[in-house]
Amino acid sequence: MTHTWNRRRVAKIVIPLAAWLIGIIFVIPILYMVLTSLHAPQDAQTYPPSWGAPLTLDNYAGLFSSANPITPALINSVITSVISTLLVLVLAIPAAYALAIKPVRRWSDAMFFFLSTKMLPMVAGILPLYLFTTKVINMPDNVIILILIYTAMNLPIAVWMMRSFLVEVPTAIIEAASIDGASTFRILTRIVAPIAMPGVAATSLICFIFAWNEQLYAKVLTSVAAQTGPVYVNTLIQTEHAYLAELAAGATLISLPVLIAGFAAQDKLVQGLSLGAVK
Repeated sequence: MTHTWNRRRVAKIVIPLAAWLIGIIFVIPILYMVLTSLHAPQDAQTYPPSWGAPLTLDNYAGLFSSANPITPALINSVITSVISTLLVLVLAIPAAYALAIKPVRRWSDAMFFFLSTKMLPMVAGILPLYLFTTKVINMPDNVIILILIYTAMNLPIAVWMMRSFLVEVPTAIIEAASIDGASTFRILTRIVAPIAMPGVAATSLICFIFAWNEQLYAKVLTSVAAQTGPVYVNTLIQTEHAYLAELAAGATLISLPVLIAGFAAQDKLVQGLSLGAVK
């Protein structure tokens, strides 16, 4: 009994320390990126790093005041990420509702079909999409193309996530609403959506992050007009020189919306990700 108690006591000490250590390991590169973005270019290039160098915001100001500012790229990222996330929710919630609540035959096959679309490597679709956008519909460097691609890219995982959340909605409430004459749209918007709101928040945040961070399709299918934030940051890396301070400033700016959204929806995110975990 004493041996078991000692092991539990050690576990209570070791596990939190290990968690803190892992967290610090993950945070150190982010802190280094932020600190580098606040150094002058000549100080950021030094090796070993000059930790005590003067701090400045000139790198951030330069991103907005240069000949090629980051503002249009940030606006494109916001447009593509927000609109594609909204479209994903509009399509995924009814589909997940049908698969979770309604008696759909062979629903597992349908779910596997959704999942199988994610098995194709992203690079395998680059050439067909490029030829389609440039030769067939003649819409190169267009934000609409990115919105449609991001919607299709995030829809399968959104359906999977939303179904796991909607399965937890009590069917008795839905049946009672149906008996009272509520339509399917009213049930979805007035009954199911409020109950599954943590799941909706978790799904929308994950889809937003995936769309915001996507770079491969954006780099190949855009040039200037529809260029997104990650692609813009990539342009700061050139063959003859890497602008480390500006690169760190751009990467910090690109990371801020995701961090802000994550902190703002932290409670609902934790509730949503654990909603279907415990039966």
